[in-house]
Amino acid sequence: MNPIPATPSFGTPFILAALCAGLLSACASKPVGSADAAKPVPAALKPADSERAVFTWHAIGSQIYECRTEKGAWAWVFVAPEADLFNQKDEKVGTHGAGPNWTALDGSKTVGTVKARANGERTADIPLLLLSAKSSGIAGKMASVTSVQRLNTEGGNAPSKGCEAQADAGKRIKEGYTADYVFFAAK
Repeated sequence: MNPIPATPSFGTPFILAALCAGLLSACASKPVGSADAAKPVPAALKPADSERAVFTWHAIGSQIYECRTEKGAWAWVFVAPEADLFNQKDEKVGTHGAGPNWTALDGSKTVGTVKARANGERTADIPLLLLSAKSSGIAGKMASVTSVQRLNTEGGNAPSKGCEAQADAGKRIKEGYTADYVFFAAK
């Protein structure tokens, strides 16, 4: 009978398992409120001193564009966002759509108007935004929202290849994106 060694033996299978676990954790998706969400916010996108952040939702969806003439040239023109919104537990809590609007699953809704913008991190990323917001609907989660920040954007910009009148006129495309929306209310 072989005695049990006093110190563990770390052979190749153990080392491979540890390496795989490390790689998997490095590839895991970042939850809302992760270190990425703590990137500095451009000064132009800061809400009023009379407001405080009340919650953050993560959007996963598309920015919709249509090929049409704009200023005498054919271009992909923004139509609307279309996204699902998730809380920090990755539970679906609402939707984001044209207006722009954010609708909670409780039926409450807020509509935004762009106040300021800043470039996304990469050219493929839609801009960061600060929007004033106004309740539009029933009382609920969105009723007290006064401002919204769009931060940590990834993707969503119109295709870099332009559209052509004969081939693309009226055609709509969806460009995938993600972003964090920080909702503010009066202090």
